[in-house]
Amino acid sequence: MAKDPFEQFAVPNEMRAFAEQSVAQARKAFDGFIQAANQAMGQLQGRAQAAQSGASEIAHKSMTYAEQNVATTFDFAQKIMHAKDASEVMGLQSEYLSRQIQALSSQVQELGQSAAKIVVDAAKPKT
Repeated sequence: MAKDPFEQFAVPNEMRAFAEQSVAQARKAFDGFIQAANQAMGQLQGRAQAAQSGASEIAHKSMTYAEQNVATTFDFAQKIMHAKDASEVMGLQSEYLSRQIQALSSQVQELGQSAAKIVVDAAKPKT
């Protein structure tokens, strides 16, 4: 029986450990960025006027979606590093892409609804 053609591309344990450490450090750095961005968003929201609340909501949703999408990508990278062979990598890739397409579709739809609400609210006569 023929050998697996991807066997020659086995990742040494040291390289895998280095990659895991790099992903962990990147995740920690990103978490710090998200925390700072959320604090800045909170400060902006505290000063925002009523007319800006819709845009603030969209910005908050966008930050939340970005955080979710990056976390999902880090999880995917973690899974890829533990894959045993090429077929597992392909399966993980397929699953990841499918879930991301669904998530992005939902996120775009929700952002579109929020934007439409802003337009409707802005068009309402002031009383």
